[in-house]
Amino acid sequence: MYETITQQARQAVDELMEAAGLRTGQVLVAGCSSSEMVGERIGTCSSEDAANALLNGLYPSLQERGIFLAAQCCEHLNRALIVEREAAERYGWEIVNVVPQPKAGGSFATAAYAAFRDPVAVEKIQADAGMDIGNTLIGMHLRRVAVPLRLSIKRIGEAPLVCARTRPKFIGGERAHYRKDLL
Repeated sequence: MYETITQQARQAVDELMEAAGLRTGQVLVAGCSSSEMVGERIGTCSSEDAANALLNGLYPSLQERGIFLAAQCCEHLNRALIVEREAAERYGWEIVNVVPQPKAGGSFATAAYAAFRDPVAVEKIQADAGMDIGNTLIGMHLRRVAVPLRLSIKRIGEAPLVCARTRPKFIGGERAHYRKDLL
């Protein structure tokens, strides 16, 4: 099961990076219910093994492209995010003091905290793309105009997968012209 989660995650993140046109230095937020990935109800069966399998699928691909991962914590930490200090400093995100645990922050955020070179927690960001694995509600951490993306992967483990990219707002009305490379 865990190898499948890793493979599904790798395929999904590769498709998402391509579809979203993510570039070096941009941010992908991922929210994950490890309970949902193993077929249980969100918040009831935290699985460190499933969370690590997911991270093993996502993180290497993101690192290869120079894209920052923001791992969303669960509601017990008010959906704070675990990020690399480098990202927090680059984007001016205020660092808060908390270390996630499997039952207070979630197994995925805990796995990210353990894997990152210099992890810190922040309360809010505006990510360029996102993966919601198991209905964890990542929308609050995306830029204002989110565009849903359909990938070939519909689930990771047993958890439903919903992905999005973001784009700048259109302004100016009917006479305005827009850059196609920003769509």
